[in-house]
Amino acid sequence: MKNTALTHIHEGLGAKMLPFAGYNMPILYEGVNAEHEIVRTGVGVFDVSHMGEFLLTGPNALTLIQKVTSNDASTLTIGRAQYSCLPNNDGGIVDDLIIYKMKEEEYLLVVNASNIDKDWNWISSHNDVGAEMKNLSDDYSLLAIQGPKAVEAMQSLTSVALSAIPYYHFEVGSFAGVENVIISATGYTGSGGFEVYCKNDEVEHIWNKVFEAGASFGIKPIGLAARDTLRLEMGFCLYGNDIDDTISPLEAGLGWITKFTKDFTNSENLKKQKEAGVTKKLVGFEMQERAVPRQGYEIVDASGNVIGIVTSGTMSPSMSIGIGLGYVTIANSTVDSNIFIRIRKNDVPAKVVKLPFYKK
Repeated sequence: MKNTALTHIHEGLGAKMLPFAGYNMPILYEGVNAEHEIVRTGVGVFDVSHMGEFLLTGPNALTLIQKVTSNDASTLTIGRAQYSCLPNNDGGIVDDLIIYKMKEEEYLLVVNASNIDKDWNWISSHNDVGAEMKNLSDDYSLLAIQGPKAVEAMQSLTSVALSAIPYYHFEVGSFAGVENVIISATGYTGSGGFEVYCKNDEVEHIWNKVFEAGASFGIKPIGLAARDTLRLEMGFCLYGNDIDDTISPLEAGLGWITKFTKDFTNSENLKKQKEAGVTKKLVGFEMQERAVPRQGYEIVDASGNVIGIVTSGTMSPSMSIGIGLGYVTIANSTVDSNIFIRIRKNDVPAKVVKLPFYKK
């Protein structure tokens, strides 16, 4: 099991540490609901240094990215980021990722921790165009500084105008006295803020400066458990739960990042699927009684017929109701459809709703 450069700090703070994607990660500090609330109303910091980073450079870097990803990376300009996915040959998804255009002919791909080796091997196997690839995953750390007070709390650490960075844009500059830090507005919580990428030997210094600058704003460290409830309230997919090697981007509601203006892995079959229409779809639902849906629970109709499965579920800390994501048949996927979640042999009523669950 790997550690991040900050593992010793989390342990010193008394975090509950658990294995996650092959890393020893902080899951909880003072409790999910309290940490969730800090990010929704103030500012909190996640160590997400387990994420993977690949640098693709050279005249054919974009050619390779266009071949293996579903979105159209040719639209990126320097300083912009793009959400995308790596389709496989069987209609499913190798991984979802974020692509950053750093310079002309230089792109940073940020991938899920659990898929670093799989993604590297997949992209490498398609690199017949001579793009230069570097796996920086073991050299870089990543902090997500999230919440409505994040910009105000952190502005003293940088000359970059944090409030001027639009969503899915980034700047490279000095942060907490460290040069060449990537400051990115690509958060996963829905509460604003940004993420900072730096080298492993710089992150402890940055962590300390972040907590000094944020002290008067009530800044707290936040674990991965609250990261999961925060992203779920926004209806954001989590790889391994809501998307995987067997789910197509169209079934997952990711048609908006699946651009048929270019050829990419399995694009012909996905195009046919789009034309024919999918048979199941990822939906958000809210429980109509006090109950907590969990991954793997069956979704049934009023007659008790199984029509799908829950992929993510929790008791929403912000809304105090059970919420979840799951795949259901197309006939049961429209907003306001009445469905039931089978919880210990009881079919508990739920309703399909429009995402996100949490509206500011």
